[in-house]
Amino acid sequence: MTLTAKDYYYHQLNKEQKKVYYAVKEGLLKMEESFQVLKLSSRELADIYFMVRMDCPEIFYSVKFTYRYYPDSTMVELIPEYLFTRDKIKEHRLAMKSRVKKLALLAEKLSEKEKELFIHDFIVKNVKYDKLKKEYSHEIIGALGNGVAVCEGMAKAVKILCDELGIWCIVALSDANPDKGIKYRHAWNVIRIDGKYYHLDVTFDNTLSRDDAVRYDYVNLADKQIFRDHESVIWKVPECTDSDHFYYREKKLSWTTVDEVRNRTKQAVKKNRILLFHWRGGYLTREILKKLLIGIEEAAKEKGKQAKVSLNWMQAVIYVEFEDMDTAIVSMQNSENVDDVDNVEIEQANEGELL
Repeated sequence: MTLTAKDYYYHQLNKEQKKVYYAVKEGLLKMEESFQVLKLSSRELADIYFMVRMDCPEIFYSVKFTYRYYPDSTMVELIPEYLFTRDKIKEHRLAMKSRVKKLALLAEKLSEKEKELFIHDFIVKNVKYDKLKKEYSHEIIGALGNGVAVCEGMAKAVKILCDELGIWCIVALSDANPDKGIKYRHAWNVIRIDGKYYHLDVTFDNTLSRDDAVRYDYVNLADKQIFRDHESVIWKVPECTDSDHFYYREKKLSWTTVDEVRNRTKQAVKKNRILLFHWRGGYLTREILKKLLIGIEEAAKEKGKQAKVSLNWMQAVIYVEFEDMDTAIVSMQNSENVDDVDNVEIEQANEGELL
């Protein structure tokens, strides 16, 4: 059965919940001050309100609600809290619609995969993670209007651009896990490319990227890859079992031997470029990492350079900059010492924050 991205979470609900979903969607689109919905539990109402906003990123102007009810009634009165006045909402709607169309126009002639990368690169290069966590940063108006967002806002921006460009896309959501030190929910996307489903997390790539290097560590991951450093989803998403379109593999930057890494390092140093690759030669253990570091350092030394290495260990992605021997910050001069593994900068992608 082909899954539809339109109202994706609506189709996971039972009959009564679907009625509430529809009423919430219609009420918010009409910007009503309040509207009647079936009386469900507070948890159900909150979940459905959230689902509507994940399915419909164009509803960017209300992030929460209150409600009142009477004991003998089967209905409750739901009262949205809007971020802006009615006139401002209309103004922002037009602005967001225009913004989305103009961005999509730049990519309309690209292939499906090229459109995905266009959207990814736009978010990574033009949106900053909002550490202040303003309410609008959870919505497309933060990402596409103000250039700041948290994970939810970035994921919704990806979805609305994919919707405009005809690419199947939904927002995925995982829960917090205080036992692991994960304080907040996290949002990313599941996207369909060439008929297959993949995970896409622009927030993680956004926080890893640098001025001179856009990262693609989280472009088109399978379930077995994404859940190395993501919690399980709260609501069901399609299974992602394929890795053919994983970015580094598709770009032939996913290597399996130490010799290949050493040779590629020589090329990077010679051309004065950074080295960015994915390790696919088995589990990236400390012993394998040590061998890779020795090869990288030896190749760099041949050109009078020293390697500064950063590692996304969970996704086995290694980033290397080359500097003059007397200026490098991270030294691996004593490559025979296993302690050099501890000198590598371990990168932390931002989990994002959701209320």
